[in-house]
Amino acid sequence: MPFHIVLYEPEIPSNTGNIGRLCVGTNAKLHLIKPMKFLLNDKYLKRAGLDYWDKLNLEIHGSWADFQKKYVNARKYYFSTKAQKSYTDISFQDGDFLIFGPETRGLPESMLHKHWEHTYTIPMTKNIRSINLSNSVAIVLYEGIRQAGLA
Repeated sequence: MPFHIVLYEPEIPSNTGNIGRLCVGTNAKLHLIKPMKFLLNDKYLKRAGLDYWDKLNLEIHGSWADFQKKYVNARKYYFSTKAQKSYTDISFQDGDFLIFGPETRGLPESMLHKHWEHTYTIPMTKNIRSINLSNSVAIVLYEGIRQAGLA
């Protein structure tokens, strides 16, 4: 498995659908951390994921603690607008876990502080608060693919 995309408590089904489609297209595994603000049969999720959803390598975790317990030794990178280091500073490897927070609030401050040395941002102007979640995942994932020579 080249990369793992982790969505912590996702809120917008169309973003998750787009990310699912991206994962199918890049052979990445998608991890969804509950609670989610939508059901997996949501029409917007299915519409964004089109007819690729059945090809998605998907794992759903009941909680952050469940996820952490299962993947305790994995290389994990956290993404936040609050970070100082750019995602381009990462030396990506096959199997890395790329962790993104919910659209309206991002990853919890306590999580970021605990993993600050592995927390990165996508540079952007001061004209916006953040880049759309599915775009952010695509930017970081394709940099990882480029670095790992998986393109």
